[in-house]
Amino acid sequence: MSGAPLALMFPGQGSQHVGMGRGLYGWDPVFTESVEEVFTALGPLGAQVRDDWLGEATWSVAVDDVRRAQPLIFAVDYALGRTVCQTVRPAAVIGHSAGELVAAVVAGIFSVADGARLMQQRVEAAVEVPSGGMLAVAAGPDELAPFLVGDVVVAAVNASRQVMLAGSTLPLRRVQTSLATAGYTFRPVPATSPFHSPAMQPAADAVRESFAATVRPATVPLYSAYTGSVLSATDAASGDFWARQLTDPVLFAPTLRLLLDDHPEGVRLIEAGSSQVLTALAKRTSAVRRGPATAVGLLPAVPAGPEADRSTFLAALDEMAAAA
Repeated sequence: MSGAPLALMFPGQGSQHVGMGRGLYGWDPVFTESVEEVFTALGPLGAQVRDDWLGEATWSVAVDDVRRAQPLIFAVDYALGRTVCQTVRPAAVIGHSAGELVAAVVAGIFSVADGARLMQQRVEAAVEVPSGGMLAVAAGPDELAPFLVGDVVVAAVNASRQVMLAGSTLPLRRVQTSLATAGYTFRPVPATSPFHSPAMQPAADAVRESFAATVRPATVPLYSAYTGSVLSATDAASGDFWARQLTDPVLFAPTLRLLLDDHPEGVRLIEAGSSQVLTALAKRTSAVRRGPATAVGLLPAVPAGPEADRSTFLAALDEMAAAA
């Protein structure tokens, strides 16, 4: 793997937790500067998110609420990506759900300010949608079709037998009951909005109408989990494309497979996020399981405090340097 190209992976909704990445704040200068860059771009919202994230008291808004989860995911993902880009230019970027917006910033398509503004517009539109949720299920999308009722749909394909369902609260509860009766393994995803389902259509319409970002040519190929291919200049400039991400399914598994196939000599997958959910998915692929690709996360797989943040971060950077 010596000299193998590097690809950054950015996780989305569900990767958030209290204290995410906080061990690097004030400890790593690039991470700290980058997080503050996002908070500044968000204005009053950024100050509120920072206070909750760094405070010791009860959060003013729960971490799984879209108003906290997505700004924090954006800030921490972006800051981690910046720490890597200080020393290595990535050969590709890929994001899952909201992580694709961070990938677009790192790829040079949006400025931090425009990316943060678009994220904030999507959050504000999402909170107007009635409550819902998401469910991770150990099954293939086809076998789940008979269980889907109401507005519940397959929201993400993460691996051959790992998908996420999403929908409004009551229909999703009915689906969960049916899956339990049928003996399926599943777990709720930390989300209070039914992302990637028809229930989000009003939010998508609102974002489409307000889209006004300045779009620039990508400096790094962005493998889009919404198109299953490298993001085209046409889609990158389309407000409809970025709005539809609220309703369209995430095709992470086939898109990651394309990225790996495009680098048959091997690629170093680095998860720039507050967990190792994408690292775990990558390790299930044959390219990582058998080589020549590798996958590592910059932060611990589960919350373990500031010291664990720092030790995991340093170990990942050492591993990255050794393979360079």
